[in-house]
Amino acid sequence: MLAMSEKIRPRYDVKSPAAQARRDEITNGTFTQEGTLVAFPTCLPGATIPITADESRITALDCVADGLVYGGTSGRAVHLFAGLFHGPTGAVLNMGTVRDADQCVAIGCGKTRLAACVNGLGGGRVVTTPLETRGYDFIQEWGYTRKPIQDHGPVNGERIVHAVAANERTSLIGITSSKLFTTDIEDGKTTVVGDVNGHGKIAVGSQGGLFGQDGPDHLWRFDLGLMTIQRHAIKLPAGAWDKTPLQWARNGESGLLYTADGDGTLFSFDETRGFSSALGRTPLSPVGPMAVTHDGRVFGFCGDEMANMFCFNPARGTVKNLGVAISVIERRRYGYAFGAAVTGRDGQIIFGEDDSLGHVWLYFPSIQPAKNFAAGATVAPAKQSS
Repeated sequence: MLAMSEKIRPRYDVKSPAAQARRDEITNGTFTQEGTLVAFPTCLPGATIPITADESRITALDCVADGLVYGGTSGRAVHLFAGLFHGPTGAVLNMGTVRDADQCVAIGCGKTRLAACVNGLGGGRVVTTPLETRGYDFIQEWGYTRKPIQDHGPVNGERIVHAVAANERTSLIGITSSKLFTTDIEDGKTTVVGDVNGHGKIAVGSQGGLFGQDGPDHLWRFDLGLMTIQRHAIKLPAGAWDKTPLQWARNGESGLLYTADGDGTLFSFDETRGFSSALGRTPLSPVGPMAVTHDGRVFGFCGDEMANMFCFNPARGTVKNLGVAISVIERRRYGYAFGAAVTGRDGQIIFGEDDSLGHVWLYFPSIQPAKNFAAGATVAPAKQSS
């Protein structure tokens, strides 16, 4: 006999509208809810083999004007590759292995060559190699010859943290754990400029300045023209900036930067106007790689181990959870960890999978209604003193 104090729970009605809505939310809301993801292997399918599984964690990407995507892997060895996804191509070409390296942290493409920042037992090094031609009809018989990878030696003995192409893609600006350096992408000459706090990603601002995190409360700024570093140049807005390395995404049209603190709170940054107020919060933290498509929406991944994709829409001021990455085109694949992101020629977002047997993931965002597209792509950040 039940004690008088016990309450009998009502039976859950599995046929109720609320239960059905919950089932639909779980079924349709766990994986990619908006747009289309295609996971592309690191090979020419049917003709070549992918990069070896334990050497294929994609951790660096860049894209040039003709649409070619270049990347670097990390793991037991470092591979450089070129992705061709336009016209009758559809291939990822393995450009070769970088000797004595286990991590690629950045790719920067110039006019005729690319520079890659790699790490190994001897610290960080810069290597360069010629860019690939766009290619012809890969349906027909074709040949491919790997070009030599030139090693320009250690930067300063420390590991390289990150680097970006700047100055109209003539220079690569990078940081080690304590120094800032520049590399001429065409001839590979590297110059160590001075001291910085080498932590997290760096980015090119709307006026051409280079920015990186300078302690828990500030950004440093590097002026490439004057070759000067201004420490504690910009004060960070209130937030949790000491939890995770800084991430950036850049609007290619306006130069507006987006970043997030350790709790997933999003901010925008303009060199003239400073930081915006908080724009929203991602569903999980920390925020990983992200990129901005042509209409101004920001897409990225957030969370550890099983990351969720998110979208920040500046026209609406909303952050949406798009779910765990899944590709169902030709071969089903789930994506849980990503190490790099870049905007493609036509506005698609390319993500590099930071996992064994990593794939190049092409994300085609949903097409927005005309009224939302016309609303504009940029956010006017609130002015904040530095």
